[in-house]
Amino acid sequence: MKRLISAAVLTLSLATQASAHATFAETEVVQGETARLTLRIGHGCDGEATLRVRVQIPEGLIAAQPMVHAGWALETVTAAYAQPHEYYGRTLTEGVREIAWSGELPAEYYDEFVFRVRVTEALPVGQMLHIPVVQECATGAERWIEIPAEGQDAHDLEGPAPGVMVVAPTGHGH
Repeated sequence: MKRLISAAVLTLSLATQASAHATFAETEVVQGETARLTLRIGHGCDGEATLRVRVQIPEGLIAAQPMVHAGWALETVTAAYAQPHEYYGRTLTEGVREIAWSGELPAEYYDEFVFRVRVTEALPVGQMLHIPVVQECATGAERWIEIPAEGQDAHDLEGPAPGVMVVAPTGHGH
């Protein structure tokens, strides 16, 4: 019985730690395809409500489109890509590089923020793609922006950027 209680406490502790960071519901994106990403915000900043969620779109992701979030204002920042990308017969030289939702999410609640992006061939298969996120509150912020060095475990970082693994296309696309 004591062992069962200890295991339950450990499981709850790990689940709490896992939800303490900004994460994506998805674990993988496919190179050369459009991906829908669901950013999960599981808490506020030291008991304060979240007022703004900002997502930086890294190089290699193009044609970003945020989903409207009821009750929240939506802003995007457009800037040049490091290199042009072919996209449905057009050459894209710039696009959305940051998405920001502004509203109010009480600290004790959970929410999700959705956007889609095209995953270009510039992103290597088998590599974790980290997408920096800043969660702003009235007097503080949670900066989920740290990207682990080669061989470093993201769990060792205080504010790891959420990530998804880039995988090879299956050949069944259209």
